[in-house]
Amino acid sequence: MPQIAQLAATYASQFFWLAIVFGLIYFGIGRAMLPKIEATVDARDRRIADDLAAAQRARATADATEEAYRARMADARAEAAKATQAAKADAAEATAARTRAVDAELAVRAEEAEARLNVARTQALAGIEDVAAEAAQDIVARISGITVDRAEAASAVRTAIAAA
Repeated sequence: MPQIAQLAATYASQFFWLAIVFGLIYFGIGRAMLPKIEATVDARDRRIADDLAAAQRARATADATEEAYRARMADARAEAAKATQAAKADAAEATAARTRAVDAELAVRAEEAEARLNVARTQALAGIEDVAAEAAQDIVARISGITVDRAEAASAVRTAIAAA
């Protein structure tokens, strides 16, 4: 069979061309394309490393900014607390001053009222002494039939009131 006899020669030429094509592909890809791919991968790795370093720097900056913010907030809170305490102290002092002023005014009013009461008491006692003296004169006149002088009756009433 002649087809089988040609098989070795046919395959030998196909193996030859196969080796040439693989060699061209190997050297074409290995020498021409592989350095470009490696350069791209290296550039990508470098860019990733640079991005990571920039992210670390940004994170450090953000942390420092946050610390500064927290410190400012703490200072602001402390200042607000001081202002609140000062306002409370001022309000307490103002309230105490108003209370002292009102207490003084009430003390003056109380003294005036007490003076008016003393005057009224004195007038009432004088009125009571007059009424009691008149009543004593009438009682003595009705019971004993003796007329008592107004001054004597007033003196007897004063003595009785002082003894009571």
